[in-house]
Amino acid sequence: MSTPYDQDIEGLLELYRKQREEAAETRRRINEVTGTATAPRQTVKVTVGAQGDVTAIEFPTGAYHRMAPKELADALLATIREARAEAMEKVAELTSLALPPGVTVTDLLRGEVDPKAILPDDPAMPDEVRDYIDNGRPEGAAGRP
Repeated sequence: MSTPYDQDIEGLLELYRKQREEAAETRRRINEVTGTATAPRQTVKVTVGAQGDVTAIEFPTGAYHRMAPKELADALLATIREARAEAMEKVAELTSLALPPGVTVTDLLRGEVDPKAILPDDPAMPDEVRDYIDNGRPEGAAGRP
């Protein structure tokens, strides 16, 4: 027979499973994110993935033929940065609700977030779990009303 204590633990496990499913769905959606930018005069168009990896480079017009190599290289680099910024914004939109207050995805991806802001030494948890961690299973928990 299931006790209220056992039901509390099962409820916490169910919450954990749901959070894992939500995290997997968020990860799937992040993997689908792309950012695309086009340089002025449409000299180059760049698409990047969620991690900023370049997935496509196109030259929509013949304008690049009239550019000096350095000018083309600069346009390409600037367009890649713009596409990466767009992808990062999209990822931020997908994940902003899952992060603690004051922590942004942009800062996280740039390595500017203290890991303790996300995973504190003393994480928030229900009182029942804290009591169990501190004191173990209560005496008579199996027969609690």
